[in-house]
Amino acid sequence: MIVKDIVTLLDAHYVSNSGLENENYDVAFASDLMSDVLTIDIPNVLLITGLANIQTIRTADMAEIKCIVLGRNKKATPEMIELAEENEITIIECAYSLFHICGLLYNEGIDPLF
Repeated sequence: MIVKDIVTLLDAHYVSNSGLENENYDVAFASDLMSDVLTIDIPNVLLITGLANIQTIRTADMAEIKCIVLGRNKKATPEMIELAEENEITIIECAYSLFHICGLLYNEGIDPLF
């Protein structure tokens, strides 16, 4: 599923757009534990999290994750947005719970990482 369709499905909006609206994602991973995110070793994983702080962006960069969905109506800080743009990471904000986000994406064919 491409990013712009994910945004539509989740009734979400871009906060940081790295120009990857047409990037395709087949796998997603939901976690608030950034230590778990660092174990990801496959490309093109969509990260779903409720952790809205600068460490989320740093971790995504280290794990080579290029798209983050912030759930639970969490808001990206200006520092997060700035760092995401520097590292070409897209941030999407969504009001839905992580469970709801995962369910919607799963129903549309996005596979879980594990």
